[in-house]
Amino acid sequence: MKQSQTSYVILGILAIHPNQSGYEIRQTIQQTVGFFWGESYGQLYPTLKRLASEGLIEVTRPSSAAKTKRQEYSLTPAGHARLQLWLGMPYRDDPPRNEFLLKLFFGRDAAPGVSIEHLRKFREGNRSLLASLSGLETLARAHYSGNPNPGFPFWMLTLSFGLAQIRSALEWSESALAMLSASEAAPASNPQPEDALPVANHP
Repeated sequence: MKQSQTSYVILGILAIHPNQSGYEIRQTIQQTVGFFWGESYGQLYPTLKRLASEGLIEVTRPSSAAKTKRQEYSLTPAGHARLQLWLGMPYRDDPPRNEFLLKLFFGRDAAPGVSIEHLRKFREGNRSLLASLSGLETLARAHYSGNPNPGFPFWMLTLSFGLAQIRSALEWSESALAMLSASEAAPASNPQPEDALPVANHP
């Protein structure tokens, strides 16, 4: 059966951190791949149920949770094989959906100052994210320097990619703010209705 992307996120998380409850899986996603992968948490528990019914994960109830409904999930050999199969497939290059860039693209029709405010918010958000990821990088290096883990190089590759993207976005935001500030300070122009957007031709 074809699996959803959520399924593979769960399988991957349980390959690293077995014996997690649904809540713990959600927290782990938020603290790891959540920095670059937007997951639909409404699909988490239905997907866990489906994976268990397919024998790709197993459900246990720890003795400490005998009087509660807490359940923990772990990867089965079949689940690990399915994860490896997916990892070996070409990745899907899905187009991004970025509302900030969408509003910036149509910014000519926004009220004065609106696009500049969006840019400032974008810059501050990236500054905050850079501080968070830099702190995470420091903690990760300190933790795994004396506690080797075969997954560490792969985790650091994704982290360093994120840091590089954020630094690039911050550099771009400064130049974009300077350009828009200069543009709004200049006399307004009156574009003609026949002005057309350049459109890429696709085969």
